[in-house]
Amino acid sequence: MNRIYSLISFFILTSFAAFSGTLSGKVIDKETGEPLIGANIRLDKKGFYDATGLDGSFSIKHLPAGKYQVKISYVAYQTITREISIGKEDVFLSLNLEPDVKQSLNEVVVRASTDKSTENSARFSERKANQLMNIVSGRAIEISPDLTVANLIQRVSGVSIERNSNGDGQYAILRGMDKRYNYTLVNGIKIPSPDNKYRYVPLDIFPSELLGRLEVFKTLTPDLEGDAVGGVVNMVMKDAPNQLEIKGNLAGGYNELFMNRGFTSFDASQIQQLSPYELNGSTYSATAKDFPKGTLTLQTKKPIPNIVGGLSIGNRFLQNRLGVILAGSFQNTYRGSNSKFYSSTVYDTEKTSRITSLSERQYSERQERLGLHAKIDFRLNENNKIQWYNAYMNLLNEQLRDTKTTEYSSGGYDPEKGNAGLTFGIRSRVTQQQIFNSTLQGTHQLNEKLKFNWSAVYSTASNQMPDNTSFSVLGKRENFVETKIYPQQSSRRWEHNDDRDFATYLNLTYLSLWKGNPLEISAGGLYRDKQRSNFYNNYVLQPTNPFAVYGKDFNSYDEVNFTVQNPRGTVASALNYDATEKIAAGYLMAKLNTKATQIIGGLRVENTDQGYQMLFPLGELRPSGNQVYTDFLPSLNIKHSLNNSQNLRTSYFRSINRPGFFEIVPGKVVNEEFQERGNPDLQRAVADNVDLRYEYFPNLSDQVMAGIFYKAIKNPIEYTLQVDETRGQDVFYTPGNFGNANNYGFELDAIKYFRNFGIKANYTYTHSSITTKKNIRVRDSAGNLSSIAVNQTRPLYGQSEHIGNFSLLYKNNKTGWDAQLAASYTGERINTVSQFLDNDLWQEAFIQMDFSVEKKLNDRWVIFAKANNLLNTPMRVFIKNTNPVNNNIPDQANSNGKTLIREDYYQRSYLIGIKFKY
Repeated sequence: MNRIYSLISFFILTSFAAFSGTLSGKVIDKETGEPLIGANIRLDKKGFYDATGLDGSFSIKHLPAGKYQVKISYVAYQTITREISIGKEDVFLSLNLEPDVKQSLNEVVVRASTDKSTENSARFSERKANQLMNIVSGRAIEISPDLTVANLIQRVSGVSIERNSNGDGQYAILRGMDKRYNYTLVNGIKIPSPDNKYRYVPLDIFPSELLGRLEVFKTLTPDLEGDAVGGVVNMVMKDAPNQLEIKGNLAGGYNELFMNRGFTSFDASQIQQLSPYELNGSTYSATAKDFPKGTLTLQTKKPIPNIVGGLSIGNRFLQNRLGVILAGSFQNTYRGSNSKFYSSTVYDTEKTSRITSLSERQYSERQERLGLHAKIDFRLNENNKIQWYNAYMNLLNEQLRDTKTTEYSSGGYDPEKGNAGLTFGIRSRVTQQQIFNSTLQGTHQLNEKLKFNWSAVYSTASNQMPDNTSFSVLGKRENFVETKIYPQQSSRRWEHNDDRDFATYLNLTYLSLWKGNPLEISAGGLYRDKQRSNFYNNYVLQPTNPFAVYGKDFNSYDEVNFTVQNPRGTVASALNYDATEKIAAGYLMAKLNTKATQIIGGLRVENTDQGYQMLFPLGELRPSGNQVYTDFLPSLNIKHSLNNSQNLRTSYFRSINRPGFFEIVPGKVVNEEFQERGNPDLQRAVADNVDLRYEYFPNLSDQVMAGIFYKAIKNPIEYTLQVDETRGQDVFYTPGNFGNANNYGFELDAIKYFRNFGIKANYTYTHSSITTKKNIRVRDSAGNLSSIAVNQTRPLYGQSEHIGNFSLLYKNNKTGWDAQLAASYTGERINTVSQFLDNDLWQEAFIQMDFSVEKKLNDRWVIFAKANNLLNTPMRVFIKNTNPVNNNIPDQANSNGKTLIREDYYQRSYLIGIKFKY
């Protein structure tokens, strides 16, 4: 009987195979040629349908022989139908869809504009761009595991990121050039930095979901500002859609770190935004009553889940002449790290490092991130358009650092006796950074040949750090027993700064012909007036009873009573200053397009007038100063089309890097590990940059790009640790110019889609060299110890020799699944430059892996999940030498010939939520 059933089944299956076929094909935009992802293909027989994949292809298998009517539909495109016959051979259809054509009441024909957020649109823009650039599309941002722009930008070739204390990205390093060598734009307009010392913008303040796309320029044209050596980051915010669109999302999650330990917080409600000095005047003498104890009132518990949400509403009105979009994003997240920090020093004439202490730190950090974005564009007529853009970004960070420090004697740590000095301490800190930008722009076609555009910009950036509190208690360990612990010094610090920018941009373009080829001649410039103010005050408090014993006289830090040692604070600091910067720039640029070649060249001239005025110089020889200089910045970009799918690009541009405001203010700032000092003689860096890149676009979704770059930098600016010879062995951290530096390398970038799968991969090799002075300690014949200076050639600060990214994509429009597994590799790089030879601090190479997935429930609802730092990758810093005396110290004996200086673990973060689209 079984054999009969088997024979029947066999004949049915073979008959089905003989009389069934497959319908496959590809759906593309008729005008642009780009594949359409997610187009619906339905047959008139129930159950047979598909949706196009990442490359625009579809496939419907096991169709019984016969005739069918195929319906192909896609949002904002005309629906078409086809008649097909399925027989013994498979059928392949190449389908071209046209944008939907609508007629208004006055018979004006309006076409739906191309969706600039798609992957294909991003590839098309890279291909047509005037300069070398990489783009992360809006759709890639949506499915990305990243919540901030800082984490998102690490997916771009040639880009690595510098992370903050909780493991999130904060600053971008482009082509091995530190964050100082890059600048940031919002919709093509430069924004000021909220940083209290430097001019670079922390990218973690920007929620990624507000972006329509992310652009990274790697070469400059004359119409771009010239102070970028590594590159330019341009955040293009969301634009008004063609019809009413409402998008929202809400998600919750948790950080795995707090599944294993508690989250320690303090009472931030008692914090005063202004110091007693500011509240009561410069002659006021502060008392202990002026310092509420909320920053010392600690509570440890499990945090509430992380909350992330966003909403955007956009539409076009008045027959598409008026576009409006409002968008907002809110994130409340709990992050932290478990950290070990080893202090070391070089003794006598040794080059090796001896560990002097171990600080075990637990960070608990609440981040509240708010982003608001509004844009209105209005087309007055076919020749005139104006738009008004506003953005507000706010990042509130409440951080508690709980530290236990073990001090080791010069003879090392004896594990049998457990002898060591102990210090326990906390630092409670609130930081609020804000950026606001308002830009009014106009574009005017004056006649057939003349085009004019302008921008008027008002921007502000601020950083508030009120009542930054540190407090420590001192004890001793003998035979593994912690003996009496006494209260020590406390400090209460107020810092705040703000930047204000007024800027005007003007550009005029003349369209002409040269030997029958289109020629554009552009001229324009900008004027920016920047004002910066910085305030700093620090109070030192001593315990009223320095012999109070923990567990007997006090049981918590807020029970300790204090007296104020400096009632008026310490305002005599280099961080109290006013600064100005006025930049006037002009350019002349020509763009020539022949049949196969595009040439863009010209000259940019920038005049800089940068100055400072110390508010409390106290004997400084240079309480005020300014630098005035003019730079001539030529550039040339050539793009040659080898054929319809291949480009060869070459470029040259000269650029600069200006010192930050704090960097040229003389005086010192006392930090936890060392002093930091400005350098009023610091000069700008000047770089000559050369690029060559081959681009291959087999279709509008795939690409292969390979390029080489070279940068010759004169007077590069680097920070180094130096010994103050006038004050013994005091160490200070200061910027300086160091002759010449070189930076070169190559990039590989590839994207390939296979039906429902896609691969994105890039790799960058970078080599750089800079020569700086280092110290060696020597003893003379009398036994006296002194230092001599020698030259050492090393890589630039922050530069990794190898960085790479690999992303595996999956998209199934038929089932509604969309997923991405993304891995980023960053090779070892210098973390801190030492004053001693061969004693620089290096960050260990690491891999970070993240994952995201979403499932479409219907046309409006999507559920999604994100997981970050899947490998729980730590951040490790080490010195490339070792010393036998360190072997008894935890984690040092097995450090593979290195001295471990720092190790931070952040654990994994998870998020799950829902999206809505109408």
